Amino acid sequence: MNICTVTQATIGEVVPLFNAYREFYGQATDLIQAEQFIQERVEKEQSIMFLAYLDGEAVGFAQLFPIFSSVAMKRAFILNDLFVAGHARKQGVAKALIDQCYVYCQQENARYMMLETAKDNVNAQKLYEKVGMTIDDHVYYYSIYW
Repeated sequence: MNICTVTQATIGEVVPLFNAYREFYGQATDLIQAEQFIQERVEKEQSIMFLAYLDGEAVGFAQLFPIFSSVAMKRAFILNDLFVAGHARKQGVAKALIDQCYVYCQQENARYMMLETAKDNVNAQKLYEKVGMTIDDHVYYYSIYW
């Protein structure tokens, strides 16, 4: 397995995976808009994306978005997107991508890395717990959607 940072040169390899990720969450397929979205994030350095390869094939990605902890006066990251193609699951790809995110966050001296997942996404929850993440029961997160 090989994991690299997504660059202008590899955007085309992550687009189909990103599109499949969105479809998994009930969104309509839109390869053009998916590419534009990723292109913008890379160009504007608004996120860091890692792309995982098995036998030379792009099979998974993770995307981190930076935020800040005012109290700690440090950067922090949201692991917003994590996806592995169906045929590549159960081969350690998701764990390797999370491990890469950990390394990156530690190199950036981040205060923390957080993520959210659906309450019924039990497989993901098992993975997150396996890699040392815990449910944050010290705070409430509130949201409003438009």
